[in-house]
Amino acid sequence: MLFFLNKYSAILLMFAGVIGFSFPSFSRIVFPALPYILFFLMLFTLLGIKQELLIRKLLSKSVWSYALFHSLGLTLLAAVLLYIFNISTPLFIAITAVTATGTLFATPAIAKTLGYDVLHAMALTIASTLMMPIVLFFNLMLLQSDAVTLDFGQYIQRLTIFIIGPMAISAFCYKMINPKLLQKIHHRISKLTVLLIFAFPLGLVAPLREMFERSLHEGMSYLLLGCLICGLFFGITYLAYYKSNQQSKTLYAITATNRNVLLTYTIASSYLGFEYLALMAAIQIPTYALPVIIKLIAKTKFDHQNSFVDKKKAD
Repeated sequence: MLFFLNKYSAILLMFAGVIGFSFPSFSRIVFPALPYILFFLMLFTLLGIKQELLIRKLLSKSVWSYALFHSLGLTLLAAVLLYIFNISTPLFIAITAVTATGTLFATPAIAKTLGYDVLHAMALTIASTLMMPIVLFFNLMLLQSDAVTLDFGQYIQRLTIFIIGPMAISAFCYKMINPKLLQKIHHRISKLTVLLIFAFPLGLVAPLREMFERSLHEGMSYLLLGCLICGLFFGITYLAYYKSNQQSKTLYAITATNRNVLLTYTIASSYLGFEYLALMAAIQIPTYALPVIIKLIAKTKFDHQNSFVDKKKAD
């Protein structure tokens, strides 16, 4: 069963979003449990990483240059496009709040299901999360007429619970438990992480369904906007890191697309109106459909290369 879930995790991840959209009452039941699930997801992922290696990776120039691109670079690009198309101020605020947002805490676990570097994904996640309040503050300050204050108490609390706490527990385990035994324990529990990831698309899409129930046109408009934003994030980041190897540039692009919009809303909810809430729900579907698309492209490319090799051998 676990083998099946891990093998088809990308498709099942997208399917979980479809279930949440189809059964919004079930999605609302899952939603309150997400913080607890996230804690264990981060803990199980971090147990497979030596914290010394993670801290060393976090101190690297490439990780922070990416975090700057992730938050400030994409914000500036979005602001220029929004200005050119004369987008209304509320939607302008909503989109630039999304561009300021750090990457989803579940990104390292998603990277693992795709076979990508979990250590690198974790470092990018932490760096972009630390960068988020700085860029968000300046975004809101420039676009709001009133004085801006963010809820840093909530931000630090979540940072402690979901990043610092699991890192500390992981470091303690590496110090107190035999490395071979810890590796065996992690190998077993890591198979369960895919089950935890399914909870996020399942629990976050209810507001999108509510939007469709209020107005089909509005729901479709925001869903298309969410797909466009995710597509732009992925495409622009992929091109920006085009000279990197295939796995690295795809990981950068995934990290740029996965956005922790709930954390941003938690610390700046009084400045983010309906447009942000609608966008927060709308980007869930394309975010969790992305791993499926990546796997399909990779499989098509692999099959094409194999057929080309077979053809050359036949010639």
